Amino acid sequence: MAAITAKMVSDLRAKTGCGMMECKKALTAADGNFDEAVKVLREKGLAVAAKKASRVAAEGIVDIMLSEDGKTAAMIEVNAETDFVAKNASFQEFVRGILSVIIKNKPADIAELNALPYDDSFTVEGKLKDMVFTIGENMNIRRFVIVDGVLGTYIHGKGTTGVIVKFDTSDEVASKPEFPEFAKNITLQIAAGSPPTYIAKEDVPQAVVDEEMTVQITAAKNDEKLANKPDAVLRKIVEGKLDKLFFERVCLLEQPYVKEDSIKVGKYVSDTAKALGGDINVSGFWLYERGEGLEKREDNFAEEIASLVNGN
Repeated sequence: MAAITAKMVSDLRAKTGCGMMECKKALTAADGNFDEAVKVLREKGLAVAAKKASRVAAEGIVDIMLSEDGKTAAMIEVNAETDFVAKNASFQEFVRGILSVIIKNKPADIAELNALPYDDSFTVEGKLKDMVFTIGENMNIRRFVIVDGVLGTYIHGKGTTGVIVKFDTSDEVASKPEFPEFAKNITLQIAAGSPPTYIAKEDVPQAVVDEEMTVQITAAKNDEKLANKPDAVLRKIVEGKLDKLFFERVCLLEQPYVKEDSIKVGKYVSDTAKALGGDINVSGFWLYERGEGLEKREDNFAEEIASLVNGN
């Protein structure tokens, strides 16, 4: 049996990021062979990854990558258990690597993405398991989107929010030096304001408008000042307020422009189009907010420390 030295354990820990005791056990099992010990840890890591898969991963980052010609954007959300890991350089590099795979191959869904080569050693799914093994937290590729066309992109708060906006305009307008700033301002609007659901009023389904009308009429009937007014009158009052009460909240073009709230976003778009000598329409937008709808992990560090001290 080969002697296992402190340096061997330290080198293996530096290579794999695993704990010292796990590294010592792996070296012992491999009779001191470094490469075999790495293999032992990787094989064990796949089992560890499976165990960690049940743990909540609601932190992480949202990131965006543009193709070299700027005509394709990919946005992804990759989750981890803690914000600490989201700030880890190797985790961020991993996310950028996945985006490169997406831009190159344009997979249809996560299942197809997982099967693609990440590098010469791993598929995307294999690299994800390797990252779980190395960093020690559950991770999950939650969602991604690929958008082609004339685009604006924005990442807020080092990966807390990502926005892609697609514009319908001519190459002549899009190539003007003022256009990138305009496009970024629209992405900022979506990231910083009340997140819109629709682009314009005409995009809102009538059933949704009718439901909102019912809600607002009911609310008006509960207002002492309006309670005694006939339904027809209440309906007129609510219709008059629907822009402020509803459309400004859910429609991008109806929102007050964040940099000049005396005008609406729609006015900003039309003014810019006129200034640039062409037509500009917002034809789509995609908003990812990190951890949206996911349960957050809550750590009790006092209990964790007590458990370590007591050897549990």
